[in-house]
Amino acid sequence: MRLTISFGKQHQGEGIGFLGLLTIVFITLKLCHVINWSWWWVLAPLWFIPAIFIAIILIWLILAIIVSILSAFGKY
Repeated sequence: MRLTISFGKQHQGEGIGFLGLLTIVFITLKLCHVINWSWWWVLAPLWFIPAIFIAIILIWLILAIIVSILSAFGKY
């Protein structure tokens, strides 16, 4: 049997993370009737980051369309 020890090896992306932990806390508080929030807000940490990402993509897409239209008319 061979035992290998490696120093300085970093592991990233492991564990639940802050937003996952926050979601578990919110769900626990909701189920224990400590908070009276809508389930949309209880689960907000799960959809908050994807919603921001989608919003940025939509803004970029709208700006690209506007620049395309303006360049087609020779104003940009």
